[in-house]
Amino acid sequence: MQIHQLAYFVAVARTRHFTQAAEESGVSQPSLSKQIRVLENSLGTALFERERGAVRLTPAGEALLPHAQEILIEVDEGLRAVREVSGLQRGRVRVGATPSMWDGLMADAMVAFRSAYPGIELEVTEGGSRLLTRDLGRGALDLALVIVPLRGDDPDLVATPLLRERLVVAGPADASGLGPGPVAVRDLEGVPLVMFREGYDLRDTTTNACLDAGFEPTMAIEGGEMNAVLRFVEAGLGYAVVPSMVLASRPGLRGTPIDEPELTRTIALAHRRTLAMPLASQAFRDLLVAYLRGLAADQLGDMDLID
Repeated sequence: MQIHQLAYFVAVARTRHFTQAAEESGVSQPSLSKQIRVLENSLGTALFERERGAVRLTPAGEALLPHAQEILIEVDEGLRAVREVSGLQRGRVRVGATPSMWDGLMADAMVAFRSAYPGIELEVTEGGSRLLTRDLGRGALDLALVIVPLRGDDPDLVATPLLRERLVVAGPADASGLGPGPVAVRDLEGVPLVMFREGYDLRDTTTNACLDAGFEPTMAIEGGEMNAVLRFVEAGLGYAVVPSMVLASRPGLRGTPIDEPELTRTIALAHRRTLAMPLASQAFRDLLVAYLRGLAADQLGDMDLID
């Protein structure tokens, strides 16, 4: 059993297609198929069922997959650690964050990191906390800024709370609407809401707050990403519960504070517990924490640092 055979096996398991897996792996389809057969022969069992163009994992393949993925992650981490320790002055940090954090928090931190470590490659992922948590669990990210508590039951993930942010109701700046506020959650009954797509914590937070107040939210539009939701609100199609930070660069929007109850979210920096964090990722984590600690009160706005 060789590393490249496991990589080909994982690629086929992910794509369910030999030709596509070969293209992604940078080899010819016959070469990939041959190596899969060699792997199956060495294990003494078939890993895939191939019928009428369909590719499915056998029970043996299902059993092997998580172990193969873990081995590949460990190999990748080992190679990265060796490169860093050998003083090549290069590396890679794979970091994820929700759209609102990239828009309102992370840009300046990324600039500071690039200035301090110009040889380190930055690879960013934007998505909801559920997606980011999944990517952390399967080793596709080194660090992620997520909303806690974490979704899922992966004991391998650990999250350190950094910030607590108050949520507001976003509406058009030139509309009378809800007024300057603050408003109670119950005041949103019957108000048309622009709702995020499934997988966004803000969608669950909004829905649960309305249900706890005794009513079903009235959805004007649903299924949007952050930029789309804000554009819909600017166009007067409805209101949205959003983090206050995303309104800083949106003069066409006004945020109305919420109380009774106050709605907040906690932002945490998450990583995998069982893998040694690469030096480049440690440097990014330390710089990000220092950057946040250095923000002045007026820069934090509706956010509070968590010690």
